[in-house]
Amino acid sequence: MTGEKTPQLDYSKVRAYWKRARPSILGPYMMDGFGFPRSAGHFRLRGELEAIAKSVGDLSSSISVLDLGSGVGFWTEYFAQRFDRVVSVEASPTLYESLRQRCSSYPNVTAVHGDALSLEPPGKFGLFFLGGLLMYLNDKDVRTLLGNLASYLEPGGLVLCRESTVRHGTKTLRGDYQVVYRSVETYESVFADAGFDVLSIEANTAYIYPQMACELVKKWKARVPERFWCLPVVGRIAYWGLRLGYPWNAELIPRMLDRMGYKFPVLTNHFFVLRPNSPTTGNGESNATTRHTDHGQEVMESTP
Repeated sequence: MTGEKTPQLDYSKVRAYWKRARPSILGPYMMDGFGFPRSAGHFRLRGELEAIAKSVGDLSSSISVLDLGSGVGFWTEYFAQRFDRVVSVEASPTLYESLRQRCSSYPNVTAVHGDALSLEPPGKFGLFFLGGLLMYLNDKDVRTLLGNLASYLEPGGLVLCRESTVRHGTKTLRGDYQVVYRSVETYESVFADAGFDVLSIEANTAYIYPQMACELVKKWKARVPERFWCLPVVGRIAYWGLRLGYPWNAELIPRMLDRMGYKFPVLTNHFFVLRPNSPTTGNGESNATTRHTDHGQEVMESTP
């Protein structure tokens, strides 16, 4: 079992942070305050939607989807175009209002202003999508949430998680912005404790180059007096300089620096596809398979 060895998040601080979150393409991505153009958020979103499309490609269009922690509704909008019914849940009042407006033209979307931990899902679902929710929950509540969701999952249904990760162990941030970053191995352990098999793990390559730019700008801001930051210029130079080399630099730069002993970027991000534990074979081994892909492709998620 995974023990509660990491510092516990203060949920009142987590709620307070997201209560004042800006409903923009950059805000929920933690990309505000770097001088990036709005197109940076849209570019990253398109890459993530392509990855999500591959993960859910085998699911029937007739299923229902529950989008937990849906933010401003970009993923909800995609699911509404792909599946028959979508229930979207967001706790932040500012993000929820943006979600509600964005998806108001989709009759198959039900937007819910509520907390994922206290939610009782309305019916059965073929897909649960958690797009960056688990890192704002303590280990115990991650297991509780997933265990609860399992009872509302249709046979053959999936849970798709998109979470920021660290290379080893866990890293918990305190203060006004509270979050716990877990390693891939730690998430595997937590998922197993919750009764889930991990079907696949994919590096979120769309995170890599813009988050490398985030880290470079953070270093600039830490070394230069604020009056000389010139973020509209510096941020765009960092962003477009890395954008021109995408996608090869998203793998090459971290790999080269890793060989030199530099861990850049600091954080990673991965997609996890889960399914409730499958029956075991006669020798006690699970029928599920776990596929690890491109763990070396790493992602930086920075706080402005």
